[in-house]
Amino acid sequence: MTKRQNFDSSLGDLRKQLIEMGNMVEQAIMSSVRSLKEGNLELASSVIAQDAAVNAIEESIDEAGTRLIATQQPVAKDLRRILIAFKMAGDLERMADLAVDIAKVTLRIGEEPLIKPLVDIPRMAEIVQVMTRDSIEAYVNENVDLAYRMAKMDDDVDQLHSQILRELFSYMVENPRTINQSQLLCFVSRYLERMADHATNIGESVVYLVKGKRPDLNA
Repeated sequence: MTKRQNFDSSLGDLRKQLIEMGNMVEQAIMSSVRSLKEGNLELASSVIAQDAAVNAIEESIDEAGTRLIATQQPVAKDLRRILIAFKMAGDLERMADLAVDIAKVTLRIGEEPLIKPLVDIPRMAEIVQVMTRDSIEAYVNENVDLAYRMAKMDDDVDQLHSQILRELFSYMVENPRTINQSQLLCFVSRYLERMADHATNIGESVVYLVKGKRPDLNA
């Protein structure tokens, strides 16, 4: 195997780990919000327990990328591919942490009935899941058009976040007894909004990888 073939093979392994990490994060987002919607404390606990596996993959990506730089000494775009893999793993790990935060909200609410059926929060989660999936695909295929789609989806998430806050603030004003749970649901909306920002960061990294310039898709 030539040096180039060895590098491409190792880079392929790095991509596979990122895809696996993305799948785990996507599952964590879905499960955390589902646990909240259904009041499923067992599912919430499983999201928290699974976070260690996400952290382990991030460490594996860091180790593999560092080894690849040390042994292959890549330059230009090849080096950017590895450095961006590091950054992507960091963004995904933070998204997983935010999913854990949502699961912890489920546990704090416990068996208390929700003050309203959840509609917009699950919708936000669905968009963030798509963003997570698309951001990984954009990196693997170096698809700039897909990366730029992050900005539109991020705007959709921001609009839902604002809508949720307005609604929950009205609940708190009308019935002070809902303040505690309303605040917790505001936090959940904020966590999902932050996840969307991290997915958009990955989109920016993909554009930088392909074009050599980093846009501000969060603007």
